[in-house]
Amino acid sequence: MKTALLLLALSALAALPLSAAFAPSLLLTPSKTSSFFRSSSAPLPRAASARFIPHKHSTSRISSSIKMQGGEAPLVVVAGATGRLGSKVVAQLLSPDPGSKMQPVRVRALVRSKAKAEGKLPVSSPLLEVMECNLLDNNSVVQACAGAEAAVWCATGFSDSSERSVLDKLLGAVRQQFRRQESVDIAGIKSVAACFRGGASALGGPRVVLCSSAGVTRTTWSEAKKKQYEGCADIPIVRVNPLGVLDTKRESEEVLRASGADYTVVRPCGLNDAWPQGRPLLSQGDMAVGRISRQDAARVLAEMLFEPLASGKTFEVFALSGYDKPADNSQQLARLRTDSEEASSPTSDASLSLLYSLLQQLVPGKELAPNKLAMGQTYEQLDNGERGRLGERGRERPQFEKTE
Repeated sequence: MKTALLLLALSALAALPLSAAFAPSLLLTPSKTSSFFRSSSAPLPRAASARFIPHKHSTSRISSSIKMQGGEAPLVVVAGATGRLGSKVVAQLLSPDPGSKMQPVRVRALVRSKAKAEGKLPVSSPLLEVMECNLLDNNSVVQACAGAEAAVWCATGFSDSSERSVLDKLLGAVRQQFRRQESVDIAGIKSVAACFRGGASALGGPRVVLCSSAGVTRTTWSEAKKKQYEGCADIPIVRVNPLGVLDTKRESEEVLRASGADYTVVRPCGLNDAWPQGRPLLSQGDMAVGRISRQDAARVLAEMLFEPLASGKTFEVFALSGYDKPADNSQQLARLRTDSEEASSPTSDASLSLLYSLLQQLVPGKELAPNKLAMGQTYEQLDNGERGRLGERGRERPQFEKTE
């Protein structure tokens, strides 16, 4: 019976598009899995073009020497660069949005294959290098990070993409559940962070920016706390926490904090490209529930590399449509606490209650009751009394066909 239930859960998970049912950075794509299904020593295919550099090649062969203001432009590594979010981070770094204080940098996009990069990245840009990299191979990661000032991590080992077969998703889900320490989320970020220990970034901000997910601590809350803050603790992704994916994300954060690298952890709320772009709202305490477009999330991730006040901090982010983006993030970041400050003197229950009361008023939709959502149901469907694609809350049925 337990085996049957596990297979049912895995099958359901394999068919679910997390983009509508779950939370933010759980919107995973094949490119983000890196070499999750290969052994760490498995070779990657040789690139056919000089611009696409296999991980086994020396970084001295990287072409495109870009000069800026009399010197070479700083180099930033982006892991998970062909994913739906990672590709937008690359674009932001190469050509920042108007009004941003970011300066263009050279980007080394870490990918699994040349074919995906050609279709998703501006490979003709002289500021872009594309390198095939096995994120589970430490030597490959060391070579990929050589000479870089900083890195943005958008990779993950758990995918719901419709481009992958059901069997492929099931294998990934099983590894995520039973071999977590070998996953890209943990083993990969550990290798990357080790490359950026010590020293300051020439960009002015942290050396590693990690894209995590809102909700990663809520699975550890006491029952009393979950009940008190049910509007954020009883949403589908936290309630179900499929195969412990939030726990893996949380452990990935902990690995980065313990690495000794200067870091920032960004926890986007629900990534939704149909959500209008707007002003990113930064908060702490893991109380936030909302939406943010990948374009806005990518800009936040990229901007943190240039923000000295982002170092050593973890925050959630969603976007308020209709509000202009700030010209500078320093004022918002100055109000946030560092992780060490929070660890030594935790935020009071009274402050958390006030924060929760405010954030719940900013939840999408009219019901303002995200805890009523069923898995696979949108805020709009909840408002209109419509069922989600998986059925009623608590009675959700798995899908077995591919979904878009």
